[in-house]
Amino acid sequence: MSVNNTNFISELKRRNVIRMAGLYLVGAWLLTQVSATVLPLFNAPLWMPRGVVIALAIGFIPAMIFAWVFELTPDGLKRDAEVMPAQSIAPQTAQKMNRLIVALLILAVVYFGFDKFVLAPKRDVALVAQTTQTVTAKATKIQTAIAPNSIAVLPFTDLSPGKDQEYFSDGIAEEILNVLVKLESLNVASRTSSFQFKGREIGIPEIAKQLKVRHILEGSVRKAGSTVRITAQLIDTQTDRHLWSETFDRPLTTDNIFTIQDEIAKAIVKALGQSMTTGDEAKLKVAPMTDNLSAYELFLQARPMFAARYDLDKADALLTRAIEQDPNFAAAWEIRAALQFLMVDYGYSSAKLVEVEQQALEFANRALAINPNSATAIAVKAQLKRNSADELRERGDFTAIIAAYKRALAIDPKNTSALNWLGNTYRSLGDTTSALAMYSRCAQIDPFYVPCLGNQISALSDLSRDAEALAVYHKALDAGMSNIQINLGLLAKHGLENEFKLRTASTDVLFGWRRHGELYEAYRHPEKNHQELIADIRSFNQKFEKLTDDDLALLLVPIGANDTMGESFMMWSPILSHYRQTAPFKTQITGSGVLDYWRKQGFPPQCKPVGSDDFECK
Repeated sequence: MSVNNTNFISELKRRNVIRMAGLYLVGAWLLTQVSATVLPLFNAPLWMPRGVVIALAIGFIPAMIFAWVFELTPDGLKRDAEVMPAQSIAPQTAQKMNRLIVALLILAVVYFGFDKFVLAPKRDVALVAQTTQTVTAKATKIQTAIAPNSIAVLPFTDLSPGKDQEYFSDGIAEEILNVLVKLESLNVASRTSSFQFKGREIGIPEIAKQLKVRHILEGSVRKAGSTVRITAQLIDTQTDRHLWSETFDRPLTTDNIFTIQDEIAKAIVKALGQSMTTGDEAKLKVAPMTDNLSAYELFLQARPMFAARYDLDKADALLTRAIEQDPNFAAAWEIRAALQFLMVDYGYSSAKLVEVEQQALEFANRALAINPNSATAIAVKAQLKRNSADELRERGDFTAIIAAYKRALAIDPKNTSALNWLGNTYRSLGDTTSALAMYSRCAQIDPFYVPCLGNQISALSDLSRDAEALAVYHKALDAGMSNIQINLGLLAKHGLENEFKLRTASTDVLFGWRRHGELYEAYRHPEKNHQELIADIRSFNQKFEKLTDDDLALLLVPIGANDTMGESFMMWSPILSHYRQTAPFKTQITGSGVLDYWRKQGFPPQCKPVGSDDFECK
């Protein structure tokens, strides 16, 4: 270093310019943080915090020049050139500045801790509430134009003498809806959206307003002996005019049932006229599922159970009887195929997954032998491949698995099971963004489909989009979907203690266990040792069998149970970062075939290759 440079630095130190720079920067940082916290409390405009930062940045250079030019003396400020060396108190001023810098640093550390552990959680909760209110306000204020080609099919009323044919009247309405939903030019409200008004005393105009549709199809079914009467009417709710209505009196046969459904669908398309695309009527064709009326009725009872994922064992028993009466009933075979592993997943069967998969494969192949374009059967076979890879029974070809799901969706773009399973496959691969796209598409098709909604919430949480995740969760709760799955880490992170405990104490989780407060704290501080708590939960679950292996893993891995893991799509939550550093995680990725897929298709953002045969993930 040259003499001039050395002298310049020495002069900077003597005049306390360097200390002034440190004091200014520490003080400016502290002032910036405080203003960013305090100003919003008084609804200050956004430019004010920015103005503070800009003013402090502009003031740095003048402050340094001031420190260079002037010196503080017992007689006040004087130009440095006017102060004799014997009169200078710069060394004493330097000591005072050092103490002030230390004090400000301590204050900054205290404020940082207070902000992180006290203020930040409250801000997050407030942000969630504000986001939810904003979304609700926008939904209220923005009146979306109702499309002229929009329609909802309400559940048909059961007018049978015994009032015991509700499943049949609901099934007829659902069949008509399933036909209409195939038309791209027709906007059809989902079954769960339309059927939520069943049994409620709400007028047609109000239903149409809530569903955001212009047209409503309502009707009734009366079964009496060997005859059936089906009445249907199409209403334009904007004009309060009946566009079409008709009553069908026919002998009770499957041919007549499917013919009536076909005629109603075509009459709707014809009545809507200019709202429809040319040629839509020609696309409508209700193909009979079966020629056995009893088998069809059993199918109508089982299908809503499968869709809603409840009483799955009863649904399987109903479909077993349906197939006994018509062995060529493809639609019954495809749902039975899915039910075999879903009954295990949802706790309706104690069988091991590997024990039921062979039967599921057999049923799917039976469906495809009858109907090669059975979208659900194709998706089931893909799901069986993914299950096998997930449990490390065989290395999965995820490129082929994804292609199979996409083939199923090409046949039936609104197959919610295929969309949900494809989303889970993407999450297994660490591609949470693609997974979220599948879940969101599924939720758009069916806003009350629990599997997709629960996974949509988890995917949003995995992407740290917490406000959106909680907004979807609370919207689902508002709709009465108390069984919706929620990332417990998300609730704990945002201080939602009561909601956390209500979830963990529910009948399908740890009802009857007594340490929910400790579990909440464990989720708040997953970095601590919680092995005793983990052992206690395992002991309780072993005794009372509340949770499946996958659900138990989902509950325990976030708090340190690294020796277990459920389905692989659970691995990408932020709270599981510790698990992604363990040997079991690497074994899962390597043994399942995920690493093979990454090497061919590219690694997800949170992972990267290490050398030629290894990898690491955040």
